[in-house]
Amino acid sequence: MAVTLRSNANITFQCAFHVVWCPKCRRRVLGGRIEARLEEIIREVVAEKGAWLVELEVMPDHVHLLVEVDPQFGVHRLVKAVKGRPSRVLREEFPALKSRLPTLWTNSYFVATVGSAQLEVVKKYVESQKNV
Repeated sequence: MAVTLRSNANITFQCAFHVVWCPKCRRRVLGGRIEARLEEIIREVVAEKGAWLVELEVMPDHVHLLVEVDPQFGVHRLVKAVKGRPSRVLREEFPALKSRLPTLWTNSYFVATVGSAQLEVVKKYVESQKNV
């Protein structure tokens, strides 16, 4: 799967990013029903923000997101939304998270650009995370 040329009213772009972030203290809390609900929320947010989800993998202690983003919207704004809503919703729906963590996520995250040649390699890496 190659990165697609996309466009908006002003620009044509090809911007894919690999984003990784962790729960506070790298706690292993992202499993079972929490994992399924987290994936659902992330997919909703990505679609609402006009980005394109390439791959998503939730591990017990971190999340991998491979996404294409309009550069006028920006990857930082997308990550803020993708971390913000799930933190609020999951802590409301799963009260045990509130008692274990003062906030769900760390403030930091990793982001790297992914060119079209690398996209398939990174996609396979993200897909294979649970097999490691």
